[in-house]
Amino acid sequence: MKRQKSQSRLATPYVIWSALFIVIPLILIVFFSFTTQVNGSYVFTLDNFHKFLAPMYFKVVKRSLTLAVISTVLCLIVGYPTAYLITKAKPSRRGTLLLLCILPMWMNFLLRTYAWAALLGKNGFINTLLGAIGLGPINILYTDTAVLLGMVYNFLPFMILPIHTALSKMDQDLINAAKDLGANGAQVFTKVIFPLSLPGVVSGITMVFMPAVSTFVISKLLGGGQYYLIGNLIEQQFMSVGDWHFGSAISIFMMIIILISMAIMNKYSNGSDKEGGGLLL
Repeated sequence: MKRQKSQSRLATPYVIWSALFIVIPLILIVFFSFTTQVNGSYVFTLDNFHKFLAPMYFKVVKRSLTLAVISTVLCLIVGYPTAYLITKAKPSRRGTLLLLCILPMWMNFLLRTYAWAALLGKNGFINTLLGAIGLGPINILYTDTAVLLGMVYNFLPFMILPIHTALSKMDQDLINAAKDLGANGAQVFTKVIFPLSLPGVVSGITMVFMPAVSTFVISKLLGGGQYYLIGNLIEQQFMSVGDWHFGSAISIFMMIIILISMAIMNKYSNGSDKEGGGLLL
């Protein structure tokens, strides 16, 4: 009994923190999304959600989901081999290689994104290098390509770390057994290594897709304000327009998208705990 009381006391700060910064803000967002102000009073309405169904906002949602999916796939393509190579490196070098992957995250997010704006500019390092080899300057900044590069650069560590964790915890006896049974390198990877690393892959996909679909800083700085995403639209409604009701409705919609994606990833993650990996069945 005393132990339970002591545990409840230890959990009190966490409960207070969650209530102040998670539960109450969420309640306020739900309240504002279903109301509007009429003569100084709040009136229940669904107009905020109906407004979001306009074709112009559908294009914003489509662009946000497209860029988020592409950036997630690119992070997986780059992140999985990187995590695999780190796992195969000498134990004395693994810590250094992981540090190099995490090191950019020690810098402020805005500074990292501003750095890419300088690199991709007309007089930036990349165009200077291309001009030196005779390919001429290329207009990269303020395009979808620049936004994708910013997303991949900023969110790539979130893909590498969970995959590396899954690979490093893998039972090497299973790999050795597959080799002893005559499996070649490709078969060992497709039948043993990749299925066993699926929990890390699923975690990485979730951790990259969620911030990618909700980002607004990257698209604002590298897209030049020309490429609006859902995050930019929400920021505009709260910070510029002052329409908290419509901004809250968009936030609810984005939370639904994130929850659906998490539910799908969680389903596959549960399946991958079975032998062989649920995604390959």
